[in-house]
Order: sequence, then C-alpha cells, then structure tokens
Amino acid sequence: MLLRKQVRFHNASRLLTRFLPRRLQHHSSAETDTDTDGVAVMRDLPNRNRRLSLRFCVWLALKFESLVHQHSRNEVSCILATKEWCSLYWDALQLLKNSGIFITSESVRALIRTYSYMGLAEEAIHCFDRMSQFDCEPDAHAYNTILKLVLKKDFFVLGFSIYNVMLRSNSLPDDHTYTLLIGGFCKIGNFNAALEMLDDMTKSGVWPDVKTYTAIICGLCQWKKVDEAFRLFNTMKKNGYWPNLPCYNVLIDGFCKNGRIDEALSILPLLRKDGFELNLRSYRSLINGFIHAKRYSEAYVWYTKMFKRGILPDVILFSIMIRGLSEEGRVGEAAKMLDEITRMGLVPDAYCYNALIKGFCDIGLLDQAKSLQLEVSKDEQFHNAYTHTILICGMCRNGMVGEARELFNQMEKLGCLPSVVTFSALMHGLCKAHRIEEAHLLLHKMEIGRSPSLFFRLSQGSDRIFDSASLQKKVEQMCEDHQVLNAYKLLKQLAGSGVVPNIITYNILINGFCKTGNVNAAIKLFKDLQLKGLSPDSITYGTLIDGLYRANREDDAFKIREHMLKHGCQPGLSNLNAHMSWLNKKRKVSMAFSLYFEYLKSLPRRDSDSINALEDYFIRGNVKEVIRGLLEMDFKCRDFNLAPYTILLTGFCMAKKVDEALAIFSVLGEFNININPTSCVHLIDILCEEGKLDDALHIFLYTLEKGFMLRPRICNKLLKCLLLSIDKKDYAIDLVDRMQSHGYCMNTYHYDKPMEDGYESGGLLHFQDEPKVKRGRNVELQYLA
Repeated sequence: MLLRKQVRFHNASRLLTRFLPRRLQHHSSAETDTDTDGVAVMRDLPNRNRRLSLRFCVWLALKFESLVHQHSRNEVSCILATKEWCSLYWDALQLLKNSGIFITSESVRALIRTYSYMGLAEEAIHCFDRMSQFDCEPDAHAYNTILKLVLKKDFFVLGFSIYNVMLRSNSLPDDHTYTLLIGGFCKIGNFNAALEMLDDMTKSGVWPDVKTYTAIICGLCQWKKVDEAFRLFNTMKKNGYWPNLPCYNVLIDGFCKNGRIDEALSILPLLRKDGFELNLRSYRSLINGFIHAKRYSEAYVWYTKMFKRGILPDVILFSIMIRGLSEEGRVGEAAKMLDEITRMGLVPDAYCYNALIKGFCDIGLLDQAKSLQLEVSKDEQFHNAYTHTILICGMCRNGMVGEARELFNQMEKLGCLPSVVTFSALMHGLCKAHRIEEAHLLLHKMEIGRSPSLFFRLSQGSDRIFDSASLQKKVEQMCEDHQVLNAYKLLKQLAGSGVVPNIITYNILINGFCKTGNVNAAIKLFKDLQLKGLSPDSITYGTLIDGLYRANREDDAFKIREHMLKHGCQPGLSNLNAHMSWLNKKRKVSMAFSLYFEYLKSLPRRDSDSINALEDYFIRGNVKEVIRGLLEMDFKCRDFNLAPYTILLTGFCMAKKVDEALAIFSVLGEFNININPTSCVHLIDILCEEGKLDDALHIFLYTLEKGFMLRPRICNKLLKCLLLSIDKKDYAIDLVDRMQSHGYCMNTYHYDKPMEDGYESGGLLHFQDEPKVKRGRNVELQYLA
C-alpha cells in the first residue's frame, strides 16, 4: 500500500506539472494547504478554456479527499454543477487512471454527489457502477450517497440490495448507513425490520445517535403511531441522547398531522426548556396543524407571532396559508397572498397555485379555476397531475363528468401522467353518474399502463418476476453483478409502466357496483384485490356487507363479516352501525345487541368481564340495567357514542318490544342524553299501535321541549288516536294548542262536538285532506314536512 502511494505521488507530481497553472501547483504541494484554501482556489479559478477547466478537475480529483468539512464539499458540488464540468471531471479521472495514479473512492464520490445535487439519479448511479473500472472499491461514504439517493426515490428494494452487497464487500456500514436503512424500513411501515436493524447496529459496535432515533420517530409519526413515537422520544432522553431541534420538529409535526394539535403545543415548553426556539419549520407544522383542524383564527395568530419574531415565511408556508384561506372560503384573500409571494421576491410553486385552484373549485367557481390552470400551465413545471386531479374532482362534484373525462384524456398529451388519485377521482365521478362499466374499464387501463409488454417480458424465462419476493431476488442479483444502474432502470420502468390501484380505488368501484345492485361484480372485485396483494379495510367490508343486505343476502353478509374478523380487520363503529341497522329491519334486535357486545369486547379499554355480566343481564331480559351499565362504562372510558343506542331503541320498536324501547329511552334521559327525532318518531308510532297513548303523548311532549319539528304523518297519527280514545279527546285539543305555541303551522281538521243524546263513542270524527265547512269545532292543523 505504501508503494502504491509513492507511485501515486510520483505520477501525480508529473501530471500536475504538465496540467496545472503555477498558482494551483503551489496550493496542491503546500503541506499547510487546507480545504478552505482549496475552495478559495476554486472560487478564483478563471474559466478561460477547456484545458484550464480540465486542470482544475485534475487538481480537484487529487484534492477532494482532503476536504474534510461538509461546507467545502458542498461548494465543490455547487461549482461542478453550475460550471457544467461533470463530463470534464470524468475525463480528469480517466486521465489520472491512464497516468497510473490511484483513484480514491472519495474522488469519484465528488461526481456522484454532484449528479445527485443536480437531480440526475441515473448519472449518479452510473458513476457508482463505473467505480470498478478504476479499480476503486466504494467506501461507506460512497455507499451512503447512493443509498440516500435510491431511498429518496422510494426504491427500497434496491436500497436494501445495495446494503447486502456492502456487507459482502470490505466497506463496513457506519451510523449514517444504519440510519438511512432504518428510515427506509420505517417509511414503508416495517418497524420490526427497523428495530432488527437497530439491534444489528449495536451488535456491530456502531451506536445510534439522535439522527437514528429521529428517523424512527419520523416513521412512527408517518404511520400515525404518535404515542409510540413520544414514548421513544422519552426513552431516548432517558438513555442520554438529548434531542435536537430537528427531532422536536419531527414530533411536533407528527402530532399536528395526526390532528392532535393541543398535544403538539404541550411539547413547546419542553423545547424551550432544552434551550431551543421555534424556527420556520416549527411554525409551518403548527400553522398547518391548526388549518387541518379548521382552527383558522389560531393559525393566523401563530402566523403573526412568527413575523413578530423576525422569521419570514417561505413558499411552503405561503402555500399552507393559501390553502387555509381557501378552505375558509376567503379565496379573494388567498389570491392576494399569491401576489404577496412575488412582491417578497419568491417564486410561487405548483402547490401555491393548486391550493388556490382547489379553493375556486370548492366554492363552485370552476371557470376561474380553469382560467388559473391555463395561465400557469404555460410554464412546463406546472404540468403536474395534482392540478388536473383537483379540476377533475371539482367537475365531477358539479356533475360535469364529460368535461372531467375530456380533461383526463388531455393529460397524457401534455406529458402529465395521471396518478392513482386522478384515476380514483374520475372513477368516483363516473360511479356517481351511474357509468359504472366505464369506471370498471378505467381500472383496467390503470393496471395496464403505458407499457403492458414489460410485464409480459418479465414474466417469461427463469428469472420471471411475478411478486415482490422474485423482484427483490432479481434486483439483488443485478447489484452483486455491479449492475446497479440497470436495477434502478428496471424499478423505474416498473413504477412508470402503470398506475397501481390502491384500496381506495377498489372501494369506489365496489360501492358503485353495490349501489347499482350488481353485488356479484362487487364480490369479484373483492377477490381480485386480495389476489393482487391488497388488504381490504373496514370500508371495503362495510360497503360489501351493506350491498349484500340490500340484495337480501344476509347469510353472505355474515360470511364477509367472518372473513373480516378472521383477517384481523376489526369493524369500525360505522360498519357495526350499518350491520345492526340491517338486522333491525329483519327484526333481529337480539342479534344486533350481541354484535354490539362483541364489538365492545374488541375495544382496548373495555373490561370483558363487565361486558359478559351485562350480556347475562340482557339474556334475562333486564334491558334497563344493561343500558345503564353500558353508559357508565362509556363515560368512564370517555368513549360515548349515541348511534348504537338509538339503533337498538329503533330495533326494539320495529320488533314491537315496547317495554325494552321505553327502557332505553328512560335510561338515556337519566344520563341527560338527548334522543334524536327519528327515535322519537319510531317510539310514538309503536306506542300508538299498542294503545299506550300516555307514553306516546309523553314522548311527543319531549320533542316539543327539545324543539324538534316532526313530520305530518306521525303528528296526525297521534292526534287521531287521541281523538278516537274515549278519555283522551281533551288531550288532543290541549296538544294542538301546545303545537301552535311551538311553531307548528296548522291545517283545518274538523270533528263533531259530542251530542248529549248522541253516540256512545262520544262523537263522530271527520278527517279529510281538504277543509270543508261543517258544524262543530274547527281545528287548524298544518305540519311542516
């Protein structure tokens, strides 16, 4: 190795004498030369001709490994990029190799970093692949540069394959390598693999730092595991790893994005106690959180606070504010803010324009939205799929499905490729317009994509790719054969060959088929999505169960529910409510109650023994005690929801179990819980049928007290029953007076006043749709619909 260095020094001296100007020779040979001096030379280097530029690149290739400061290396990347000297630098490396000078990994990494800085991923990977041509073994820094690049592009299979190649080489992973990979696993939600990687890290003698913990915290927040992220944050502090401001920002952002803005605010005292102050990123997260929570006034207060502290907004924050103003309906102010961006010397990006375009669409100003889109589309950078998706959503919402389809067809001509959200938006519009078959065809177009032959080609031969495991195996093999660039191109081609439908796409179509009564087509889609590796969610199951009930296929609905539970998908409350409602219509209220007990047992904070005891009470017919026990449990867990109780009350009414329905009504009243008008109507209806007029009258008076206005049918039914009753006629007259005083408008009804020598019934009733002049007392009744 020493001999190799001596040969390198001898050859380098000859080469520098030939190629470098005197000033550069002086700097390169001086022992006291620092990286700051090197950067100074780079700044002062005149760009006279290609030969002089090549001299600089030769000097840089020899000098780069001595630039130890990150700032200096960044300046090198900036100079190579702005001067467009990348090809010259490559020529310089070739010249050094031909002169017998040993090329270091750091020298090649300068070029990899520059291409990465310029956003030229393929060129950067090509440089990495060609290192073997220079007999240059990539070191940990070179691997890290490539890893960072491919993981940023979300090519995780390639990133982990590169790591496996790294392990088999002489390069040992460092803390940055592990942090990148842990962040990659967290990004795809594989936290078990991330923790295993953390164990490997410590076993290798590499200790995690704040950046490593921050990567895991960031991943947990992205996957809505904010509580786990906060626990890890506290564990990190206990283990002596003190959080920095970026770590605090990740946690604040996580709470804000998960709708827990108040908890985010509670972290601020900790942040200040550790000696930090909020920066622009902190304010962005908080303001964005307030806007997501629709707490607009608080968002503007924090925006003002930021200005008072002397922190100026960037384009990202402006786009957040424009979105907030637009959501609040203040589109005019949002448009003024767009002008303010340019006055501050900033350039609005696509997100700013999209936020305003969406604002116009939300309030139905589609002409203004399209006009703004046409204005900004003159600039090629604004041809993004999201802009078109916003307009397609707006058009579909306003019934303009034909125009939405036309805009969709124009996208490819503009070089703007539809995303899964674009496809889903149009499919939703087509389903709403009852063009379900057209939406189904769109799903096939989505899957086939632009190069269907690619899938056919990859499915042939011994190395065929038909699932993620075979793809990973092929990519790993290509990396081992120093074909990282080809592996990258393969993944890029696969990613761009078609748009992969997600579960939302399938849910839209399944819902469309169910609503048109084609449940068999919905079930076929349900099976297809599982074959393609997607997992149905609670919405998928709920939609299908509802469709099966509508088709009177109760047994199949229960089979789907069993499938849901078997595959670990717990029914949400909306799913449960739909299931219980359909059982009520079949007058199977006991079965609906059993489902509710089952659901409660699946909740984490519920005591199963207490629920079992209440279930026994229900079997013995003590509904009042059951409801009281359930409500006490709800309030203790702070998890009360009225819907299941009203569904059960309605179910007992449908099953003509009046006492049980009244028991639920009574207990809800004990807990000061307002019963909704629909439940009151069901109760009054069944009580009238069962002749329990006192109870029916009590329920109706409850609706008057609560300010509910019931429909004419139920009001007429109660009044008719009271008038027909021997001893309740006076109640009817009194009720009419009360109704008038509570805002009911009355139509004319007539009944004969009882005659002393008349009918045993005490009078003859005449109900009619149109008022007629008759003897007797006139009562005007008109009920609001």
